[in-house]
Amino acid sequence: MLLYGDLTYKIRGAIFEVYNYWGPGLFEQVYEESLVHQLRKAGLKVEQQVPLPVIYDGVRLPCDYRLDLLVEDKVIIELKSVEELHPVHYKQLMTYLKIAHKKVGLLVNFNVDDMAKGIHRLVM
Repeated sequence: MLLYGDLTYKIRGAIFEVYNYWGPGLFEQVYEESLVHQLRKAGLKVEQQVPLPVIYDGVRLPCDYRLDLLVEDKVIIELKSVEELHPVHYKQLMTYLKIAHKKVGLLVNFNVDDMAKGIHRLVM
């Protein structure tokens, strides 16, 4: 059984709705705002640009990461609109999962010809 399979299925549906409307080639912020709308329309709880404190050696550092989207307090969505994903993008999401103590993340690149190839599911 896929961890949060039903939830990620709904998220993927919303991603496809946004992609089918806009297509590739826009700035990440357009996709983010559109996806937030679509996810909420689907009845899901979505937090946007969620601050993620950085703790080192028991001390909170004066900097934070920001999660693009957090859905139902379970799934982190990291959005991109880039020519191609690189290993650092996957590592970034894995680090976010680790710091946030979450288990499932979706790395989404909207700048693709086939959206099915633009969604990558990562599990901690």
